[in-house]
Amino acid sequence: MGKGVAITGMGIISAIGNNVEENYNSLISSNKGISRISKIDTIHKDDIMVGEISFTNKELEKLLGLSSDNNYSRTALLGLVAAKEAVKEAGILDISEYKTGLISATSVGGMDMTEKFYYDYIESNTNRKYIEGHHAGDSTQKIAEELGIKESLVTTISTACSSAANAIMYGARLIKAGKLDRVVVGGADCLSKFTINGFKTLMILSDTYNTPFDENRKGLNLGEAAAFLVLESDALVAKENKKVLAYVKGYGNANDAYHQTASSENGDGATLAMEKALKVANLQAEDIDYINAHGTATGNNDLSEGRAILRVFKENVPDFSSTKPYTGHTLAAAGGIEAVYSILALQRNIIFPNLNFKTPMKEFAIIPQTELKKKELNTILSNSLGFGGNCSTVIFSKG
Repeated sequence: MGKGVAITGMGIISAIGNNVEENYNSLISSNKGISRISKIDTIHKDDIMVGEISFTNKELEKLLGLSSDNNYSRTALLGLVAAKEAVKEAGILDISEYKTGLISATSVGGMDMTEKFYYDYIESNTNRKYIEGHHAGDSTQKIAEELGIKESLVTTISTACSSAANAIMYGARLIKAGKLDRVVVGGADCLSKFTINGFKTLMILSDTYNTPFDENRKGLNLGEAAAFLVLESDALVAKENKKVLAYVKGYGNANDAYHQTASSENGDGATLAMEKALKVANLQAEDIDYINAHGTATGNNDLSEGRAILRVFKENVPDFSSTKPYTGHTLAAAGGIEAVYSILALQRNIIFPNLNFKTPMKEFAIIPQTELKKKELNTILSNSLGFGGNCSTVIFSKG
C-alpha cells in the first residue's frame, strides 16, 4: 500500500498563534483565541465573539518587509506569512528548481479593503489600488510572486468552508498524476464586515464561546487565519532526502445539493466525502484513529456531521473533536488550519480537546473528546463542510 503524498512543510497564523509552534502550545494548553471584536468598526462589536489575530495590517506589512505603497489585503498578508513558514520548513532554497505550483483558497478575498474604501475609491488613486486587489485570485497571485512561483500552475479555489481542504486534495492529485513535483496548498481568510453581517443575517453567530456538539450550542464564532502545506512527490523526497512530516493518504469531495447554506440533515454529503476518502486511501473505517471534525457549533452542522459520522463508523466511532473553540471558524482557511492540527496530532500522538462541551446532544449518544489525550495515532480523518453542500474529507497518515 502506498504511503500517499508527502508533506514536507507547514505554516500557520491564527488567533492562537503566529506560527506552528505557538499554535501547538496553545492547543495543548487549551488557550482559546476567542474574544470580543477589537479591530473592525462594526455595530455588532459587542454582540458576538470572534477569533482575531493580534497583528495589525501595518505590523504584518513590517513583518513581511513590504513597501508602504503595497495594496495587500489582510487575507494576502496572512496568507503570505503562513506560506513563507511552510516553504521555510520544507527547506526550499530555490523554488524554481523543480516544477512547483500554488493552490490557495479564500472566500473573503480582498473584501476587508473593498468595504473600507468602496465609497471613495473613484475619487482617490491611493484607495483605488485596494479595490484592484479585491478579487479572490489576488492574494494567490501575490503569494506566488513573493515565493517565486512563476511558470507552473497557480490557481485559486473558493468552495466556501471546504476550500483549503479542496486545495490540498487538488495538490495531492497533481503530484500523484506527475503533473508537478511540488505544490504549496492551503488557504487564507480575514475577518470583515461582509462576513460578520452575512453570518449575522443567517442567525448562526454566537454571543459567547462556541460549543461544538453540545446540545445547547448557540452558533459559531467567526475567525481569521491562514495555513499552508508543502506537498512533494516521492521522487523528490528521495532525491533530496527530505524529512516527511506526514502524508496525504486519501481525500474525497461530494455535494449533497441540499441547500445553499445548510447541510443535509442526514449528512449525505459528509457521508459520501468520508467514504470516498477511505476508498482513495484504501482504508476501512476502523483504520481511522481520530476524526478532526468540522464541528462549527451550529445547530445544523453538528447534527448533520454527527449523523454522517455514525453512518460511516457505525458502532465503532473513533475519538473525535472540533478545534474551532480555539480559533473560531476560519471559513476557506479551515481545512488548512485543521490539516496543520491533524499533522501536529499525528507527530505528538495527542488528541486536542473539544473545548466548552457540557451537554450531549439528544439526537445521538456519541460525544467528543473533551480532555487532552495521549494516544498512538497513525491515521486522522479531517472534515471540512461548506455552504452550497461542498463537503470534503482529507485523511492524513504517518506512513
